[in-house]
Amino acid sequence: MPETNEIDNIFLAGAAKEDITPPVGTLLYGYVPDSVSTSVHDGLEAVAAAFAQGDVKALLVTISVGDFGTALCDELRERIGRENGLPASRVIIAATHTHSAPNVSGMEGWGDIDRTYVDNILFPGVSKACRRALEALAPAELSIGTTESKVGINRRQQYVNGFIGLGQNPWGCFDPEMTVIAIRNSETKTGILNIIHYSCHGTAAGNNREISRDWPGIMTDRLTAETGTLSAFWNGAVGDAGPRLTNGHTVGNIKHVEELGGIAAADAIKAYRNTGVYKAGNLKLFEGVTGVPRKPLMPEDELRQKLATYEEPEKLVNISRLEYAYYRESLDEYQAGCPPYEHEFSWQQTLISLGDVVFVPFPFEMFSETALRLRAYSPIRHTLTLSNANGYNAYLPTEDQLVRGGYEVACFRFSSAHPLCDNADQIIIDRTLALLNAQ
Repeated sequence: MPETNEIDNIFLAGAAKEDITPPVGTLLYGYVPDSVSTSVHDGLEAVAAAFAQGDVKALLVTISVGDFGTALCDELRERIGRENGLPASRVIIAATHTHSAPNVSGMEGWGDIDRTYVDNILFPGVSKACRRALEALAPAELSIGTTESKVGINRRQQYVNGFIGLGQNPWGCFDPEMTVIAIRNSETKTGILNIIHYSCHGTAAGNNREISRDWPGIMTDRLTAETGTLSAFWNGAVGDAGPRLTNGHTVGNIKHVEELGGIAAADAIKAYRNTGVYKAGNLKLFEGVTGVPRKPLMPEDELRQKLATYEEPEKLVNISRLEYAYYRESLDEYQAGCPPYEHEFSWQQTLISLGDVVFVPFPFEMFSETALRLRAYSPIRHTLTLSNANGYNAYLPTEDQLVRGGYEVACFRFSSAHPLCDNADQIIIDRTLALLNAQ
């Protein structure tokens, strides 16, 4: 049910940024487990936005890392909630999905979580940003602007033989809307935070060796300089959206980061200039348990046949390692006497609405069409999907893309012994709309 303030109608907002850049020599996450950083192109950061109205408070945090392992993200949300007197469910943590940051995912095949970085730099920095944002709460108002941006493109390139690879697909679906929410102090008229929302992978740098926020870093720095107000990026439905690079791919090098970042900056400034009249915010939280049904285990004899084809599984990485782990984990369940079917993958969901905009976090890399459909059907015009938020459970494709296969579909099918049902996208839309339409 939506929760509103009945005691005090004043909408409050605050924001703070902390540097979370690791030392040079740290392993970078995103492609192979042994990419060692050799320099810092642009520093990593955690930005916390705090909102309050009456006795209701919530935090919306963006962190320039690839994606958070769900257990690690739960640990961080519990810590921040405990330190600030908030339920952990009201601490929304989203990763920008840069591939040029330390590993905090721990996904099978991509290396282990960098716990030294987590404990010494990441957690302290995020905690400080959240505390400072709450301390900075002040009467606030907001204005929303949008523009069409072609920073992103569908990345599921289909070759002449039908194979789906990672590239640029000019016929594929992507979300072209860039949104800027400008939040300012309603009394002094000074800026508090510019929130930039767009949907695109942070892979312009490719398998580089520079620590970087990727293209969003150029964009946010430029909007901050242009407006004199802290600006931060929250990523949208990135699952099938990659950067539209001049090399025709969705990975490049640090020069491509600078090229695309400049284009993104121009679009963000345009969206900011399209903002209209400032209105007082109206904080509402839509909360409840949501989830998606799972599939049963693969038959045991098929699992044994699959595993028998692997000769040196310890040498596998990335998707090959993930697929092997899927077969191994499924067989382990049989051997442990576990039931062959787990009915639902569920999580506590919290949507944060500020009035004409609502943030919808998902612990997946969502496909663009799901976000577009959700926005079209939602009662709130600016319904902004957040990928890689409050954890990470690989990709969530739309049902029509499953037949085509490809990297994202393989991750969807092999990320758990009990993969999600094929129509997970429709179920997520149905349940999100039920939350939004609840009175």
